[in-house]
Amino acid sequence: MSDLKKAADGKPGGSAAEKTADEPPAAPEPRQRSVRVVMLALMITMLLAMLDNLIVGTAMPTIVGDLGGLEHLSWVVTAYTLATAASTPIWGKLGDMYGRKGIFLTSIVLFLIGSVLSGMAQDMGQLIGFRAIQGLGAGGLMVGVMAIIGDLVPPRERGKYQGLMAGVMAIAMIGGPLVGGTITDHLGWRWSFYINLPLGAVALAMVTAVLHLPNKKRTKAKVDYLGAGLLTVGITAIVLVTTWGGSEYAWDSAVIMELIAIGVVSLVGFLFVETKAAEPIIPLHIFRNLNFTLMSVVGFMSGFVMFGAVLFLPLFQQSVQGASATNSGLLLLPMLLSMMVVSLIAGRVTTSSGKYKIFPIIGSILMVAGLFLLSQMDTGTTRLTSGIYMSVLGAGMGFLMQITMLVAQNSVELKDMGVASSATTLFRTLGSSFGVAIMGALFTGRVQDEMAARGGGAATSKSAQLDAASLAKLPDAVREAYQFAVSSGTHIAFLVGASVGVIALVAAVFVKEVPLRGAGPEAKAEPTAESGVEAPEPVADAKQSENV
Repeated sequence: MSDLKKAADGKPGGSAAEKTADEPPAAPEPRQRSVRVVMLALMITMLLAMLDNLIVGTAMPTIVGDLGGLEHLSWVVTAYTLATAASTPIWGKLGDMYGRKGIFLTSIVLFLIGSVLSGMAQDMGQLIGFRAIQGLGAGGLMVGVMAIIGDLVPPRERGKYQGLMAGVMAIAMIGGPLVGGTITDHLGWRWSFYINLPLGAVALAMVTAVLHLPNKKRTKAKVDYLGAGLLTVGITAIVLVTTWGGSEYAWDSAVIMELIAIGVVSLVGFLFVETKAAEPIIPLHIFRNLNFTLMSVVGFMSGFVMFGAVLFLPLFQQSVQGASATNSGLLLLPMLLSMMVVSLIAGRVTTSSGKYKIFPIIGSILMVAGLFLLSQMDTGTTRLTSGIYMSVLGAGMGFLMQITMLVAQNSVELKDMGVASSATTLFRTLGSSFGVAIMGALFTGRVQDEMAARGGGAATSKSAQLDAASLAKLPDAVREAYQFAVSSGTHIAFLVGASVGVIALVAAVFVKEVPLRGAGPEAKAEPTAESGVEAPEPVADAKQSENV
């Protein structure tokens, strides 16, 4: 099977014998254009997946005002998150079994159906159900993008596109809240869902027209339904524990304890079933590869840190530094720009040199340093200073975000590209759930303790996160106490994040420098799908770092 599948025009070439040694060097250019066209379609889909929650989050107050059901508000987000996390590994496996393109298009269609239904919802119950449908489709979007890129572009060449992917993430995080606010104010909240349709239609049309992958030989093995069910139950329990723990229910409550027990039993059962299944949802043999396992750890930790930072940095700048909530996406600009630039540089260096081991190490060091610096912020910290601290964290994330997926995909055979992509994405998602839950619980506890110690506990009896309007109504003494409490809360949250980052650093140190599949300039004769020559299955490269 070739490392580089047919893209765009997908025209078959001649046999190896028909190719002459002195063929003009311009031949690769059509392939490069083809890949760029496919990448554009994939980036639109990636933007679709990232924008949704950010846009909908901005519209939530208006949605509740129209539909009511404030007590069920959290389920609008939770249903989507649960469905996305639970379906992620299943989409990846289905792509490996039945063909990447058809499964990817199915996930886009399901996401768009869920978007339309969500926009038509007449009450909160319907909205929650339709968001779950939307989440099921979303689970296949990111996995599909990453797995198709893994099929199309050899790891050695993939660094060229890292900056593009980081840029899409930055656009989503900055533009999401702004677009969501504008749409809600001028078109109504239902368009926060309908806006997915034009983007989705473009992505659907482009993927259908320009993406040409070889037909997948249909496997005779049945889908591992039992494994999929156990994994879904286990992931659901984990996400609910991290979502409800410390907010809806006390951490030591019966509900949380029961969910933990259900999660543990389900995941243990899942591991047992996977050892017997003909086509396991997540083949356990991929974890025998040391690099893949280490990248799973790094991905989990980077997700833990990344989403915790995205949650608490705007809160600190709004509550302590007096920034406007309207431009909350712009508050993260130093971190996101730094992440995008560094990711682009790291990708180019990886492509030209084939070396990558140093990047997870540098990234982890900068991530720990950035979080430690952010933990030192107090009520006197200026926006310039906090911006510099954020840029250090962003640089660390820039070294980590795409390199993690790159090394993970390079560590498995092509037949496992989907499950490798989905497993890496799943670990990052679970890391973000744990990060938000643990850092959020520590933050809330510290804020409430500090407010109680200063006699302002009544002001935050219901929430440790006051919006700008509520904060402005507080007496000066109480507001100052709250600002001090928030800075104290972010101190403990980021300090914990820095501690977690050390685990990522330790894992990164043990990564082995296994040659990336694919070729740089020195291997221009490597066979590709465009040349009509099937490249051999890269089993040897994948197994060089295998630590059985």
